Amino acid sequence: MKRHEKTSVLWIFLAMISFSTSMMAQSNKKDRRLVEDAQDAKKDFIHTDSLMKSLFTNAYAYVVFPTIGKGAFLVGGAGGDGVVFQKDSALGKAQVAQLSVGLQAGGQSYREVIFLENKETLDRFQANNVEFSGQISAVAAQKGASANVKYVQGVLVFTQQKGGLMFEASVGGQKFKYTSFK
Repeated sequence: MKRHEKTSVLWIFLAMISFSTSMMAQSNKKDRRLVEDAQDAKKDFIHTDSLMKSLFTNAYAYVVFPTIGKGAFLVGGAGGDGVVFQKDSALGKAQVAQLSVGLQAGGQSYREVIFLENKETLDRFQANNVEFSGQISAVAAQKGASANVKYVQGVLVFTQQKGGLMFEASVGGQKFKYTSFK
């Protein structure tokens, strides 16, 4: 290999390292912002219903989606990113995708928190083996709403409206994807 070819290869290699480092820094910045947003959403849930503080404290783990966007006209879809916490330590990122079918129209955004009752449920979530369908229903976060709730299949779900308007009489489900921060 000639000297100018070696120099070109070296420059290409350095450019690739620089690009990779830049992309990782952007990803880390997005992840940090997502964790901050999830912590703010947790505070909002507790502010809405102070009894939820004990749910956050006593849950084996929990997942906070600071914003889920939803839109529909007969067929609906929703999605958002969240953070999986064990106690107050962020373990990884979660993505939710939702599909629904039925009489529905509009758009809205909302928050969601999923409490995970035990290690087995957290392990299932991290293995991408948790899906919600009709048998798991969410509780609307409001003052006193968490007083008498019970886990179903190891999970307990709360939602909180952020904005928008949605008319809905539909059935659907949510699917999750977990990615570790490590």
